[in-house]
Amino acid sequence: MGKFRGWHIVAGIAAMLLAGIFGTAMGLNNTATYLASGVAFVAVSLWVDSRIARRRNAAGTAGPGPDLRQDLGGDAKPALDVDPSKREG
Repeated sequence: MGKFRGWHIVAGIAAMLLAGIFGTAMGLNNTATYLASGVAFVAVSLWVDSRIARRRNAAGTAGPGPDLRQDLGGDAKPALDVDPSKREG
């Protein structure tokens, strides 16, 4: 079993529940509460995901190791030529 990678979803659901509670407490109707909860879910999920990605990048565990980066030539950009006739020699 691998590491749990859904922390951004868990944080988004928690934010959604909290926004729902606050929206109801403020007297918003159901539609406004639902929309605010959805916005909170997306915002917090993306924010937590970016924070986790930054942390992984800082730790050096995001992506291939230095050996594999060298094997790829250091520049692994996709080819811009989409014409299949040139590729089918």
